[in-house]
Amino acid sequence: MKTNPLRLFALLLMAGLGACDAQPPSPQGFAGLGSRSAEFASVTRDRSFSFPLDHGAHPDYRIEWWYLTANLEDQQGRSWGVQWTLFRNALRPAADQPGWNNPNLWMGHAAITGPYGHRHAETFARGGIGQAGVSPMPFKAWIDDWHLSGQLPGQANLTELQVSASGSGFRYRLQLSSDKPLVLQGDKGFSQKSGQGQASYYYSQPFLQAQGTLELDGNSYVVKGQAWLDREWSSQPLAADQQGWDWFSLHLSSGEKLMLFQLRHADGRHYRAGTWISATGDSEVLSEQDMRIRPLQLSRVAGRKLPTRWALSIPSKQLELTVEALQEQAWMPTRFPYWEGPIRFRGSHQGLGYLEMTGY
Repeated sequence: MKTNPLRLFALLLMAGLGACDAQPPSPQGFAGLGSRSAEFASVTRDRSFSFPLDHGAHPDYRIEWWYLTANLEDQQGRSWGVQWTLFRNALRPAADQPGWNNPNLWMGHAAITGPYGHRHAETFARGGIGQAGVSPMPFKAWIDDWHLSGQLPGQANLTELQVSASGSGFRYRLQLSSDKPLVLQGDKGFSQKSGQGQASYYYSQPFLQAQGTLELDGNSYVVKGQAWLDREWSSQPLAADQQGWDWFSLHLSSGEKLMLFQLRHADGRHYRAGTWISATGDSEVLSEQDMRIRPLQLSRVAGRKLPTRWALSIPSKQLELTVEALQEQAWMPTRFPYWEGPIRFRGSHQGLGYLEMTGY
């Protein structure tokens, strides 16, 4: 879910969810991600992943995303965050055919968050005309002139990548590398999102090391740090009464990684899950009973109140954290608006990460 983690691929559902209807709409979850669509393939357990083919698109499924976040530091010791996201939404299941009959809609989000505020960009494309797409061998995901691509052919673990994007007054270009394996989230890549069984296929490359340059209002900054790539696809990843989520991806100073999320139901219940990832890449599934997630402070952001300071606890790992946003105003005023930005944490462990909050 980056990110996590359910990753707003949701946002492309504007094609079908905005249809005129005199009747009040039935509950469909945040951005329509809880709506059913029987014509698309379902997510089931015990799927066998195949890399590098699964780095590409899955046209039998309705929604899909490639989601990169990076926690960076410049030469003056200042903290920055970068986001790069590509979403695919299918109007109907079909092969990725050329021409205007291609059923895929694409959307890209990019952002820089740092000591001078938060900048974002959003772009849209139709499939089939070369404006956007994903190829697995060699890996390349693009929309217009934004790119996330592999430097080596046939990379199973996405260990050598480069990423670039630009918007009004900003641009970035980063080199990414890792010597660690991919991590299958949930039950061998089957990531359940509700007690009713909604789920996605979900894997990550959370061990990327990043270096490159950011440009903001004509000034250039040399940066380095850590990055996290999430991949998910599904046809109905939310239950109809789930109104949004809070998603954490954490780089611990010990070298371990942690992904946690909670999906908020309309009646005040939460569905929680996560993954504890060792410094060598071994993963352990976390359930709702393993964790506590509690907001500590609300901030006024874009005319609404959002939790920008949190308490996270996993007693079995002796983990007790206080998490706070580096920039409270990291608001993405996109087609379906949400909050996405870098965080820092302290307590039993120290480190940096990313937080995504939707449905507020």
